[in-house]
Amino acid sequence: MTMDKKIVMLSQMMEDDTDAGVLEVYLELAGQKILNRMYPFKDDYTGMEVPDRYTMVQLKLACYMLNKRGAEGQIQHIENGIHRNYGDADVPNSLMEDVVPYCKVIY
Repeated sequence: MTMDKKIVMLSQMMEDDTDAGVLEVYLELAGQKILNRMYPFKDDYTGMEVPDRYTMVQLKLACYMLNKRGAEGQIQHIENGIHRNYGDADVPNSLMEDVVPYCKVIY
C-alpha cells in the first residue's frame, strides 16, 4: 500500500485535521517499530519497507502514538474521575503481537 493511501486511512481513523506531514512521520515511526520487531538484530533499515501484511498494524500503532501525544510517558493521571495509566511506556505488546520476527536456520 502506498504512503499516500496510508495517510488517508490514518486521517480517517483519527477523525481530525492533523497535518499529512505529521501523519507521515508517525507512520514512519510505527514502521520502524515493526521492522525492529521483525529484525531485532539488524542495525540499519534503509530501503526496507513494512510488508503489506503489517499495514493494519502500522496504522493502529500510528493512531495509538498520535492519540498519546502530550502524555507519552504518563504512568498515572487522575483528574475529575478520569484515570489514565500507561503500563507500557512505548506501545503495548498487544498491538505488536501479530508481528513475527524473521529468522533463518544455519546449516
